[in-house]
Parts: sequence; C-alpha cells; structure tokens
Amino acid sequence: MNVLETERLRLRGLTLDDAPFVLKLLNEPSWLRFIGDRGIRTLEGAQGYIRDVPLASYARHGFGLLAVELKADGAALGMCGLLKRDTLEDVDIGFAFFPEHWGRGYAKEAAAAVLAHARTTLGLQRIAAIVDPTNASSIKLLERLGFRYERPIRMSPEAAEISLYLSRG
Repeated sequence: MNVLETERLRLRGLTLDDAPFVLKLLNEPSWLRFIGDRGIRTLEGAQGYIRDVPLASYARHGFGLLAVELKADGAALGMCGLLKRDTLEDVDIGFAFFPEHWGRGYAKEAAAAVLAHARTTLGLQRIAAIVDPTNASSIKLLERLGFRYERPIRMSPEAAEISLYLSRG
C-alpha cells in the first residue's frame, strides 16, 4: 500500500510484522467496547487478522486499514483506513487509536488524509462511517470531518443498533 503522509503522521499498509501492534490494539478496552471483540488473543491470530482483513482488502479493493505512525519516531498510534463491507452500500472509514494518543488531533489528521485520498485518488464522493451511538468522541470527530447522521442500522439481524453517518464530497 502506498504511504500517506501528513505534517506529523505516516499512514502505511500493514504487514505480518505488525502482529504485536495489532494484537495490542484489538484488545484495547476501547476497541472491545466500541468496535467489538474479534477474538484475537495470540500473535498468530493477529497475523491471521492482518491477512484476512487489511491484506485481503488491499488485494481486492486497493485500499484498507493502515497503520498510523508518528513521522518523528515511528511510534504506532493506531489504525485508520477505508473498508468495503458486504453489509454497507458505501465504502466506510474506520479508525482506532491507543488511548494514550487521544486528544492530540492524530485521529482527525489521519482521517482527513484518508478522506482526501479516497476522493482525489480513488474517486469516491460518498463515504460512510459506522459508530456506536455511545461513542461521543468518534461522533464528534466524524461531524468535524463533515459527516452527518443518516440513520440507525444493524450490521446483522442479531447485532446491536449502530449509527450510520455519511459524508458527501
């Protein structure tokens, strides 16, 4: 995957070497609460997740979740990128950061770079976002990025209701 850069950040494609970082992020309490438990508990499981989600998406769609790192020292802050889910009409943006990096503008900076890439390089004009309706911080960020609440949705009949937001370029 091509690298996206901002003033402070580098967004790059994930590799199997990122398994320790992915394992830690997918087991953060905030990920488990707002995104969901993926059942990833080992480095091998994290490698399988990387193969089955980001790497498969890069191969199939030319985009996917990206590692977000500080340009200054390469520290892994979280993930941000585009997903194409079978259950959504539009491509959606997703992001998750380690709590110690919240409140510094990294998520906004990364998401804005991903949205700009989606529009200018990929030609996507309408982009979705799905969010737990109790995740006030992510909702605030989406609204600052120009997303507007569309409606409640369920990703499957047994899933909890979440909120669909849309952004039109």
